[in-house]
Amino acid sequence: MTAISTDVRKITGRIGAEIIGLDPAGDLDASQVAFLADALHEHKALVFRNTELDDEGQQRFAARFGELTKAHPTVPAVDGAPAILPVDSELGRANHWHTDVTFVLNPPKASTLRSLVVPPYGGETLIANAAAAYRDLPEPLRAFADTLRAVHTNDYDYVRPPETVDDQEQARRAQFVSRKYRTLHPVVRVHPVTGERGLFLGGFAQRIEGLSVSESRDLLRLLQSYVTRPENIVRVAWEPNQLVLFDNRITQHYAIDNYDGLPRRLNRVTVAGDVPAGIDGRPSESLEGDASHYTPVA
Repeated sequence: MTAISTDVRKITGRIGAEIIGLDPAGDLDASQVAFLADALHEHKALVFRNTELDDEGQQRFAARFGELTKAHPTVPAVDGAPAILPVDSELGRANHWHTDVTFVLNPPKASTLRSLVVPPYGGETLIANAAAAYRDLPEPLRAFADTLRAVHTNDYDYVRPPETVDDQEQARRAQFVSRKYRTLHPVVRVHPVTGERGLFLGGFAQRIEGLSVSESRDLLRLLQSYVTRPENIVRVAWEPNQLVLFDNRITQHYAIDNYDGLPRRLNRVTVAGDVPAGIDGRPSESLEGDASHYTPVA
């Protein structure tokens, strides 16, 4: 099989494409990997249907794009597979907009999600194009955003306030923040490959440097509203044996909790990323927490 025989079918105008004719479980050569990397940079999220991947195959595919991270800085991995994070509805639901693990100095550059158990309805994943969101900003707001930096942390009310959850959920939250991280990132990140500018926000961004909490919330809410415009989102409906690869440097995602508590299980494998930089070239700064056990710096 060669890249020439592969079809890239756009799912929406601004984000998402389905890859036809290339099996992620196969022995991909350098040209095929480069083809997929180019498609990822252009479309931000790639969908592969009817794959025959197991845990080892998912890790092997993700490793085509760089060194793997561990599963998560604080949450346990799948038994015997330290690079795989179980995304299991029975272990909690990430129904909030976020970019994976932005509370560390160098968040993953790419994430893969593979379906294991899908509900008969619902449970889609929304993925948003943060570069399109940046381009949508009115010029004065864009110029302002260019100057900002935000503190990202894992120590906050993750999805629901702590007083509204049961003991099991409180224990999961305690594990999530068992090591606390705070990192200062540019609000506008320059993609290290394409040079695109994207809003680097999501749920872990809790405060704008130099602003109060209340001021930060208002500004973050305004900027985030551009990321989550319907025009900037692809809605991935999960099927059995499906794999999704997305560029974690310039997207956000949201797992919709609309499947009536039915089982939903995905496995996630992430690829180590570089330290983000803003348009002035200034890199992110770690304020609290050492994540070297979790990820190398790409």
